[in-house]
Amino acid sequence: MTTAKLNIVPFVSVDRMMKLVLAVGVERFLTELAGYIEDDFRRWELFDKTPRIASHSHDGVIELMPTSDGQLYGFKYVNGHPKNMRQGLQTVTAFGVLADVGSGYPMLLTEMTILTALRTAATSAVVARHLAPRGARTMAIIGNGAQSEFQAIAFKALTGVDRLRLYDIDRSASLKCARNLAGMGFDITICETGQEAVEGAEIITTVTADKQSATILTDNMVGSGVHINAVGGDCPGKTELHKDILLRSDIFVEFPPQTRIEGEIQQLESDHPVTELWQVIAGKTQGRRDAKQITLFDSVGFAIEDFSALRYVRDQLQATGLYEELDLLADPDEPRDLFGMLLRAAMQPAA
Repeated sequence: MTTAKLNIVPFVSVDRMMKLVLAVGVERFLTELAGYIEDDFRRWELFDKTPRIASHSHDGVIELMPTSDGQLYGFKYVNGHPKNMRQGLQTVTAFGVLADVGSGYPMLLTEMTILTALRTAATSAVVARHLAPRGARTMAIIGNGAQSEFQAIAFKALTGVDRLRLYDIDRSASLKCARNLAGMGFDITICETGQEAVEGAEIITTVTADKQSATILTDNMVGSGVHINAVGGDCPGKTELHKDILLRSDIFVEFPPQTRIEGEIQQLESDHPVTELWQVIAGKTQGRRDAKQITLFDSVGFAIEDFSALRYVRDQLQATGLYEELDLLADPDEPRDLFGMLLRAAMQPAA
């Protein structure tokens, strides 16, 4: 960034974020973001970690997701309100902050509605590189809402998936997804049922929005050797998979204390064994062992992934200039004279 004023914080609006993604290119953005996520997973032990701080209501949830690596601090504000769609509103919105630990000063304020979709997809694809069957090209996506295109493009860019089998209870969502992905190198089949969607799929992604326990995948729908990317279960009382699938699978999670509250494994006993993903990515333990193994990524999203996304966006700003200067911090001539700054402002002529 070009500015040296201490009171100026770079701000990436929704418009600037869209321009940034398009300037970089969606596939390249996802691929480079995935690299940042992998780097941070490898140094997982350095981070402060806590389950997200959630405020639940009848209508949805509002959450804060903080973390720090000792040099930078980041947090995301995010909501989840499925009923919003009926009012023409997004079910998920978010913004985030990256700050310098040494001074406490914010270094970046950015929209994270689009960025969260990108980081969720990038994380899913990073995990699939370690857990999905070797050479997998066919993925079923059950739930074709706001996340579906991002997931498809990330899997194509990072794992080579180019055959999609789409299913949503609202067929118009599948048609929307297919339309948006047209010309991007996919062979797309729109299916009439979830059972049809998973036929021949080596990877199954579930990404539905309703905040309730549902059975998107039944046990008989999941054969040996598949990788399940379970993205939609992300709060207490919301699941997508039948419990019997979990009992047949090797389960991989981001942060167990959070996933046991919010993920698919909330259906299991609290001591049911799971593997932390950072250990696989860092090479400390094995992911996929054989061709018959069912691997399950119980994805709920974790603050370190948002931290990676904030770092990535910050690093793109100087070259692209796609940010605004936000006058966010008081910067008096004398740090102790905050009131004097107010008085001097009163003496300035009106603009």
